[in-house]
Order: sequence, then C-alpha cells, then structure tokens
Amino acid sequence: MKKTLCALFLICLTTSALANDNSIGFHASTLPDPQNERPLEMVVWYPSATSAITPQLFGDNPVFVGALAVPNAPPAAGEHPLVVLSHGNGGSWINQTWLASALAHKGYIVAAVNHPGTTSRDRSPQAAAQLWQRPADLSRAIDAVTAQPEKFGVVAKQRIAAVGHSLGGWTVLEIAGARFDPDRFAKDCIVHPKLASCTAYQTMNPASTPESKARLAADLRDKRITAIVSLDLGLSRGMTDESLAQLPVPTLVIAAGVPSEELPAELESADLAKRLPTASKRYVEIQDASHFSFMAVCKPGAVAMLEEAVPGDGIICGDGEGGRPREVIQEQVALLIAEFLAQLPRG
Repeated sequence: MKKTLCALFLICLTTSALANDNSIGFHASTLPDPQNERPLEMVVWYPSATSAITPQLFGDNPVFVGALAVPNAPPAAGEHPLVVLSHGNGGSWINQTWLASALAHKGYIVAAVNHPGTTSRDRSPQAAAQLWQRPADLSRAIDAVTAQPEKFGVVAKQRIAAVGHSLGGWTVLEIAGARFDPDRFAKDCIVHPKLASCTAYQTMNPASTPESKARLAADLRDKRITAIVSLDLGLSRGMTDESLAQLPVPTLVIAAGVPSEELPAELESADLAKRLPTASKRYVEIQDASHFSFMAVCKPGAVAMLEEAVPGDGIICGDGEGGRPREVIQEQVALLIAEFLAQLPRG
C-alpha cells in the first residue's frame, strides 16, 4: 500500500510539472579553472518564456525524482533575482533539484554547483580538504551567471541569495561573512564526538597545516550576497560568536525536527540561530523533517537499491516516522524560502 501511495505521489508530481515546466529553462556546463585545477560542474535553472519545446527530465536517476525543464531555452525578459545552491557532503546538485525548479518557477535564476571532493562522484581527499574553496565555488557561479544574460536572463544584482544544505549550510554562512575557528571546533568535537559534522571534518582534515588552517579561518565573504538560507546545517559550532552576531545579511535557518544523535537541532541549527542578530534572522524547525528531507524525493524501490549497494545508505530516503511525505515537506520549505526572499529589500 505504501509503495502504491508513493507511486501516486510521483505521478501527481510529474503531471504538475508537465503543466508548468515548459516555462523554465535548464543549462549545464563546466566552469574551467586551470590555475587551481578545480573545474566546476554547474547547472542553471531559469525563467523562460518558451512553450514551443518539449521539456525534459533533469536530475532524474534510479534513486531520485527529477524535474522538467526545457534545455537551453531562451531566457525570460527583465531582471531576475539569483539564488546559488550548495549541496551537502557527498551529495551533488541533484539533491536540491526540487528547490531549484520551484524557485525558477517563481521567477528566480538558480545556479547549483558540484563542489569538488565532496560530491557523490568526486571524493578526492585533496579537494575535500580545501574546505575554504566551497564559498569560492559559489562566487564563481555568480560570476558565470551574471556574465551571461543572453543565456540565463539579467540578474538583479541587489538580490543575490545563497541556500545550502548540511555542509552547504556552512558554505553559505561563510560566503555571507561568518568566520570559522578550527581550534574552537576541535575543542567542541571533544565534548560532542558523536556529531556527524565532527566525523566528516576529521575525515576531510582541512586544518592539517598552518597554511590551510589560516585559509579556513579567513574572511571568505562575497559582498554580493544579500541573504542566505541554511537547511539543517553542520559545522555551525565552529563559527565564532563575534562573526555570527555581526552577520551583515538576513538569514533563514530551517532545521529538521526529527530527533538525531548525529545532527540534533539543539546543537546545530537552533544553536546557530541563537547567535545570529535578532532583527535579521528567522528560525523554523520542521518537526517531521529528517536531515535527508531536504534532498530529492526517492523513487519506489530506491531504499532496496541503496541498501544493496552500500548497507545503511537507505537512510537518505527516510523522513519522520508517521509524518508527511517528503514532497509535502518540501513544498513547505520552498514556500518558506520564497516568502523569506520576497520580503528582502530590493535595493
């Protein structure tokens, strides 16, 4: 019965997409970087006025449900706000396809990148250790999109936001002006060794040398960012109180409310929110959302496929027991983000 309901939900999603997705475009490219040997895979979803071309599924694979868009469609006229997306550790741009599509339908240009070293297809230890490069990846995406209005539309430069999930939440805080203290985080992980952020950080080992430690603690802000959204982030306990108290942009923090030893809201998102400026923050905890509810909807049979490949990986398809379907949670999240961004000053 549960599989049948899941299948019906997927049909409904696809039907809805078919009715609307001919109004957004999709473009995939690789941003070269010969100097740092860090080419970036980037995808962009954007408003389009075309209705003459049949949309195609993007971000769709045997595990995750994708979304429909028109490949390389001409962009819609006028200025559009820009959102850059940052995925979590071991993820990819596919994880937030649902959000990119939803925001593009609301008039946003949305660019997502695959961060080298921390994606599902690139686990290079050397690239993963360069944690400070993640905010720079988003800056490169902003550069690329704003430089190509003929492909994606004109960016409203006073309305550029960054949204990140998990390690992506750390990334968008950094690009907004938060500062990370490796010593503070190392000490905190002694007290809270079960946190997933501590385990991931130790594996990446980004502060192994004095030089890398200094780069990790540096100011990584991009002043073009005017707002950020954090989705159930990790590593927040390494942020300095001073930098968070002075964060210069409005921040929406959304937490998963399902109890978790590895990513408890009270030690991550809620702790972060307490340290942000009262006047410019908003904190929302979604009680039936798990950490993985912010990833794409899983297809029927995905759990079995994941478990056969790597036992334990089926967890990424899990939400709160007895709670709402993931697609319903994501509708709430997309609405929260759109409402938050729409209320920001327009320059």
